[in-house]
Amino acid sequence: MFWEDDDTPQEFQVPDDVIDLAFSIQCRELPVDHLYALGSALCEAAPVLTEDPRVAIHEIHLAGSQNGWERPDPQMGQKLVLSRRTKLHIRAPKELRERIEQALDGLTIEIDGHPMTIGKARVKTLSRQGTLFARHIVLEPGEEDDENTFLMRLAKLLQARGIRVKKALCDTTQKIATPEGPLTTRSLLLADLRPEDSIALQQDGLGSHRHFGCGIFLPHKGIDPVKTAEDE
Repeated sequence: MFWEDDDTPQEFQVPDDVIDLAFSIQCRELPVDHLYALGSALCEAAPVLTEDPRVAIHEIHLAGSQNGWERPDPQMGQKLVLSRRTKLHIRAPKELRERIEQALDGLTIEIDGHPMTIGKARVKTLSRQGTLFARHIVLEPGEEDDENTFLMRLAKLLQARGIRVKKALCDTTQKIATPEGPLTTRSLLLADLRPEDSIALQQDGLGSHRHFGCGIFLPHKGIDPVKTAEDE
């Protein structure tokens, strides 16, 4: 008899217990800094979004400077002009999907005076990709002027969760306006993650203010760190 066991590791299966809901929207334009207004309006209209800490509301993002087009400057009062293809993305546990869709389908909210009508959603599964990008991670005191302190803190947080960080890059600071004062954030790129670690980061995020677009990881594509799978 000849018997050879297959010792090839089984391909990692992406779980579907946390998903992204991509809602169609009707909205002509938004402020560039719309994160607080968007999250507040959605949570007030649909309290189900506050029931689970894994729920996260993505920034409505348009691609940056490319093909001769430059991202609007909020300091000059410029707006994001949305296309019909622009989506509202919400990350949520699968068991909340039906209730979230029921709460948002057909709803019109006001975002700093700009009406947005929300339509149907389609489901997007998370990615096993080993490179992830977060547009906003909230800083702690002392990290605004020292990116190494920021990176070391995050590495320790991830290590405590069993996630080994091999490669990490952060960008310049940004500010998100809120009534209590600005939230200071940095973007974060993590590379060479194991599939299970990538999924864990996408499911649970990192840091606070998830309803205001912070701590949300997206699969990264290409060289430009702001080009993510969400932009495709």
